[in-house]
Amino acid sequence: MKAKILIIRLSSIGDIVLTSLVVRCLKNQVKNAEIHYVAKRQFAPILNANAYIDKVHVLDENFGDLINGLKHEKFDYIIDLHHNFRSARLKRYLKTKAFSVNKLNWQKMLLIRFKINRLPQKHIVDRYLETTSALGVENDGKGLDYFIPDQEVFKISDLPLPFQNGFVAFVIAGTYKTKKLPFGKILEICQRINFPVILLGGKSEFDEGEKVLSQSKGNVLNYVGKISLNRSASLVRDANVVLTNDTGLMHIAAAFQKKILSFWGNTVADFGMVPYQPHPVSQRMEVENLKCRPCSKLGFQKCPKKHFKCMNDISVDEVVKWIGENYK
Repeated sequence: MKAKILIIRLSSIGDIVLTSLVVRCLKNQVKNAEIHYVAKRQFAPILNANAYIDKVHVLDENFGDLINGLKHEKFDYIIDLHHNFRSARLKRYLKTKAFSVNKLNWQKMLLIRFKINRLPQKHIVDRYLETTSALGVENDGKGLDYFIPDQEVFKISDLPLPFQNGFVAFVIAGTYKTKKLPFGKILEICQRINFPVILLGGKSEFDEGEKVLSQSKGNVLNYVGKISLNRSASLVRDANVVLTNDTGLMHIAAAFQKKILSFWGNTVADFGMVPYQPHPVSQRMEVENLKCRPCSKLGFQKCPKKHFKCMNDISVDEVVKWIGENYK
């Protein structure tokens, strides 16, 4: 008999990538496991490419249609890795044995508001995996997965010649401004290094990417907002090193075990969302012992204190040094 398992993680890119270890371990370790996954429609392409997922269900505006479709599947277990109002509704309607991740919201609140740290020193991936312990699933130690369809691979031969022998992937994206390295820092890094740089990000960072390009010394390509997520992931996979804010492509880079230099503003490692098992030389750039950090578990569009020291005080000298030491 099959064990039919539904995984719930509705969004977003990075969070879904962080569940990939759970997906693989369930598929490989639970006898005759049939893995289903539900997420918002815009994230379905990430899941459709995953070789360990048997069927993807999408959340659109019509929640009732999703419920009816899921009821028809008759799941044996639900693994809820989102644990919010919508996932609670799904569990209530499906009436199936469910295991849910502990989001540690009150512990995060204590750290944010009172700087009292009661968070376990445990990555979110390992906390996700704890939801499967009743099924006998263990960490296989193989890290994260990210699958790129063949038709979406960015061919290195399509890059200008100076970029075909190596480049820095610089991910300038971020949902919140307080999680993004400021423009001046990005520009200075690009101007001070002699390696080819490819800028990556979403449409909201397009203008910023163009400004960096216009003021660069000829070593920059701007693909921000110009190519798909999978094509961006392909460039991350093939980069010599990856510079990145705390965003989805950071976790994709970790899935490829890249050398990652990540920039941390209003959030902190204690939340458990740092790159998971990247290349050993990977490093976090952050301003330690800043009394106002963390100011949010997500972020803001401007610094609540107006000084933005958590990003403004990051040392470009240290960034340039790390790139020089690890590019090859």
